[in-house]
Amino acid sequence: NLVESGGDWVQPGGSLRLSCGAFGFSFVNRIMCWVRQAPGKEREAVSCISTRGASTKYADSVKGRFTTSRDNEKNMAYLQMNSLKPEDTGTYYCAASRWFELRLDRYDAWGQGTQVTVSS
Repeated sequence: NLVESGGDWVQPGGSLRLSCGAFGFSFVNRIMCWVRQAPGKEREAVSCISTRGASTKYADSVKGRFTTSRDNEKNMAYLQMNSLKPEDTGTYYCAASRWFELRLDRYDAWGQGTQVTVSS
């Protein structure tokens, strides 16, 4: 199971930190990714982090603004979002994978999502 938290309303240019807690599986052996879905749009994979945290990858839409990290001692993954834009609005999900790819079909465990709203 995966449980996200940290979603909120924020003004453009602001920051948020999302958290994802993992339960019931070997967290340290799974690549952790973040996915978002804007209203009326398809889900988009935005970041992944390798099992030990040594490697990350990001969608072009968030590169340079978002940073993903993880704490394997706490079974937690994070997404630090800076310089937020209205187009970042959406539901954010964390997902576990055995593949280090920004591909939704590679993810086999999902959280319930947390809502991020960026508006003035």
